[in-house]
Amino acid sequence: MDFINKYFSEANQIIDKIDRSEVFKMVSIIDDVRNKNGRLFILGVGGGAGHASHAVNDFRKICGIEAYTPTDNVSELTARVNDDGWDTSYANWLKISKLNSNDLLLVFSVGGGNLEKNISVNILKSLEMAKKIGTPICGVVGRDGGYTYKAADACVIIPPINKETITPHTEAFQAMIWHLIVSHPKLQKFDMKWESVK
Repeated sequence: MDFINKYFSEANQIIDKIDRSEVFKMVSIIDDVRNKNGRLFILGVGGGAGHASHAVNDFRKICGIEAYTPTDNVSELTARVNDDGWDTSYANWLKISKLNSNDLLLVFSVGGGNLEKNISVNILKSLEMAKKIGTPICGVVGRDGGYTYKAADACVIIPPINKETITPHTEAFQAMIWHLIVSHPKLQKFDMKWESVK
């Protein structure tokens, strides 16, 4: 019970410390992208890749935003990793998707990418590409946010309350943040199932 109580206590502290203004900034950027008929490209690795797939569904079905993630096509992803290498796999996918300045990159990552430590380099290279062509960037990241935080137009850092639980809290709150965003009145366009059932 000690661990369970501590974990929930940490979660309460994180909720209190999340920067609400960054969340609202993300809502505004996503709204602007939709108004320009831009697309949303969601990037993540590991748990972030699972989040990306789920979030693609939510942004399409609830917000009416054209959204994609490279990890939804395992054949193309593994071919690119095999033939081009992991580091460029996402950036090369974005090139074929014709990423442009009307679109948006959204990143779910615990560390946010770090070239020196060779962590999430495929995300980092995608962000560098987006910066060059003027594509806005948003992120929900943990710890210090890494390169995603430095490159982003809006980035929510999940405050690291306990160094032993950075990953589980970051990934849990990434889901909370994107669910908040898709249900925000500025973005929600269609009813969700259980809210529409009487």
